[in-house]
Amino acid sequence: MRPADTSDLWWRTAVIYCLDVETFQDSDGDGVGDLEGLANRVDYLADLGITCLWLMPFQPTRDRDDGYDITDFYGVDPRLGDLGHVVELLRIAHGRGLRVIVDLVVNHTSDRHPWFVAARRSPSSPYRDYYVWRDRPPRGAKNLVFPGEEHSVWEKDERSGQYYLHSFYRHQPDLNLANPSVRAEIARIIGFWTQLGVDGFRIDAVPFLIQHPGGPETADPHDFLRELHRFVKRRQGSAALLGEVNLPHRAQLDYFGKKGAELDLQFDFETMQACFLSFVRHDARPVAAVLRARPEVDVSQGWAMFLRNHDELTLDQLSEDERQEVFEDLAPDERQRVYGRGIVRRLAPMLRGDPRRLRMAYSLMFALPGTPALFYGEEIGMGEVPGLGDRTAVRTPMQWRPERKGGFSTAPVSRRRRELAESGYGPEHVNVHEQQRDPDSLLSFLRMLITRYREAPEIAWGSVAVLDVDAPAVLAHTLGAGGAVFLALHNFGDEPCRVSLRAGAVGGTRLDDLLSSAPPVVAGRDGFAIDLDAYGYRWLRVVDGG
Repeated sequence: MRPADTSDLWWRTAVIYCLDVETFQDSDGDGVGDLEGLANRVDYLADLGITCLWLMPFQPTRDRDDGYDITDFYGVDPRLGDLGHVVELLRIAHGRGLRVIVDLVVNHTSDRHPWFVAARRSPSSPYRDYYVWRDRPPRGAKNLVFPGEEHSVWEKDERSGQYYLHSFYRHQPDLNLANPSVRAEIARIIGFWTQLGVDGFRIDAVPFLIQHPGGPETADPHDFLRELHRFVKRRQGSAALLGEVNLPHRAQLDYFGKKGAELDLQFDFETMQACFLSFVRHDARPVAAVLRARPEVDVSQGWAMFLRNHDELTLDQLSEDERQEVFEDLAPDERQRVYGRGIVRRLAPMLRGDPRRLRMAYSLMFALPGTPALFYGEEIGMGEVPGLGDRTAVRTPMQWRPERKGGFSTAPVSRRRRELAESGYGPEHVNVHEQQRDPDSLLSFLRMLITRYREAPEIAWGSVAVLDVDAPAVLAHTLGAGGAVFLALHNFGDEPCRVSLRAGAVGGTRLDDLLSSAPPVVAGRDGFAIDLDAYGYRWLRVVDGG
């Protein structure tokens, strides 16, 4: 049920767009994207229909983990600009009706952060307890985040002879959230950025944040999230907390908390992974089963729907056999796989550039109950750089124009820090300039889809019901809110089919098309009969009467 006042729940109906400032637009010709370049592209994002920018880390960094190894939580990487550029970007974005959220990376710091430098210098340093130390590492302390790259979550500090905890890379020592001083520092970081005008935070790897493997035991690990939520809401009542919680749905409920006391929004990893299993099987039943079992959450909470993001396409919630099935279809080359669980490819090449499958996939993402989140370049079908073997394969420069450097930068190719995709996905084939002028392009389709999504608020606010259909390849579901009912049909199969639906199950006698000018579908004696093309999709609004 949609609440009467939704002003503080803007994120429930948002369209989120994630980007890396470094790879979006270079304004000064040094080969690195920057905040001024991004500010110059805000109009493009607003015209696309984006309502919320999510900025990956732009703080000072050693850049050993694509900016997630931060050396100063209050600054800006000088390659990207300064705090004045941040404020100007926020002014421009807010002027075009866009909210801006930023990554909150407080699981760890860089090993060059002043806190860790001081902690390492002396065991008696006041910053020593900002991190987690042991005389001997516990047994079985394997690194589960980056297997093959890091073998343990403990690293020996030669100067003191003790070991420090790092859930991720050894150059990213974990912060000790059990220390009240660390919590106070995190509160100051949040207060600083909200005061500048950011509208919320995407919190990185939340389960590792609140409960370190081998870290200090706390009475209630979730107390930190509740404390964080209270502080953010005091500083800015409408600020949103978007959490990366890669767990099954039932386990995610703990991270919402009671009555919206913890995270406001969580990425839906379980549904995403089921979608890819359905894609490769040409069978809707895996995703239908997950949606049927997904728990309802409070109206003040929500799910964020996505197909690809800035990391690997993780398949860790699938069974081993299911994971291999997806690997063999979408990542047949071992170099396209990483950590034994993920795929380092973008969606367009995984679906073999088939425009029918791409449109169906994005139609599905926007029709699922939740807040849609896009990764930059998805709207034009960008590809990856094959063979890199890690997550940087999908973090290539934005392709604006059909030229060698893609319109990203005027710097000589020799100064380019990131490679551009090649083959059929290079900028000469995939770019914004040409797709803006093509009404049949993927960009035009996404723009239309976003418009229709925003015109159908029942998608964001409605309760989902998966309908029984006689075609295993078809997912049929409804979303109802405030008297409006939305019906979506998606054919995962490569053959056309006809779907039969009982009028009673749908809840009306006429279906108005939301994506085209097709005539309404009227129920007959046996209900509705709806034809779908191979990889076809329909968005329909249920109407009573003939």
